[in-house]
Amino acid sequence: MKQVRLLFLLWLSLLACSVALAQGKYPDKPIKLVVGFAAGGPTDIVGRVLAQHMTERLGQAVVVENRAGAAGSIGAAYTAKMPADGYTIYLAVQTTHAVAPYLYPNPGYDPIKDFVGIGRVAQNPLVMVVNPSLPVKSLAELVAYARANPGKLTYATGGSGSSPHMSMEMFKKAAGLSIMPVHYKGDSGAIADLLGGRVDMMMSSISGQIAQIQAGKMRPIALSGPIRSPQLPDVPTIAESGYPGFEVLTWFGLVAPAKTPAEIVERLNREMRVVLEQPDVRKQFTQMGFDVVPSSSAEFTAYIAEEANRWGSLVRALNLTAE
Repeated sequence: MKQVRLLFLLWLSLLACSVALAQGKYPDKPIKLVVGFAAGGPTDIVGRVLAQHMTERLGQAVVVENRAGAAGSIGAAYTAKMPADGYTIYLAVQTTHAVAPYLYPNPGYDPIKDFVGIGRVAQNPLVMVVNPSLPVKSLAELVAYARANPGKLTYATGGSGSSPHMSMEMFKKAAGLSIMPVHYKGDSGAIADLLGGRVDMMMSSISGQIAQIQAGKMRPIALSGPIRSPQLPDVPTIAESGYPGFEVLTWFGLVAPAKTPAEIVERLNREMRVVLEQPDVRKQFTQMGFDVVPSSSAEFTAYIAEEANRWGSLVRALNLTAE
């Protein structure tokens, strides 16, 4: 019996060592970074920049997988159900973790209970743009035109509950306007129809619009952030254009399924922060209109809870529902 007991203890010791070695090898296979929006949009761009540089840091491929639909909820719900082993992570945004869970009756996940924050990545203001054929050149002129033509104007969104949708609804409420939303499955389709004149305007990420603005294909009207953007220094903010206190900043961050081991979350956070400190990465984000705002896992987890409370209250106040 003594020999059996010793063999059992030896087996337990070897098992513990093998588990420790297995954990120390993370990652030992490719990591899937799920993006809940279509390829080519701002969220996808952020995801691909991160994937490229985290691949170099982790020694394993970080592969972007686009699972678009329902304002990012499809991708979020998919990730929430994946094994909590660090091999499937999600690029969370304001829409997926602060708006959609309150907009959809059954999004398939809880933004607080089903995820742990890895870390915040970046934030950026939105720019309100119009098709150049619209006879307005300032926010005051746009408001006057909308009031003179109630219900005539349309605005594009990247999906019901997306940042372009919520920010325009906030502005409509502030200005007392009637402008009809037209929802798309991602920003790419929305931008295409705005360029083609099938919709009149939209509010979207600077990164997705800067090329068209510079080419004169879109006319910038105002920014949603608290200060002007270095990329568009001549474009005023909504706050300074007659609506003090108006502020919308979209954000991006990495999350993992709840119960992902703390050491894996911390490893991913550590490598993410090293990537975001690289001058070439910061320059790339800045040129796209993003501010790099890295955080710890705990800070980002708490931030998601704060944002969910803020935007959930707005969804209820505006009585918005998914269309």
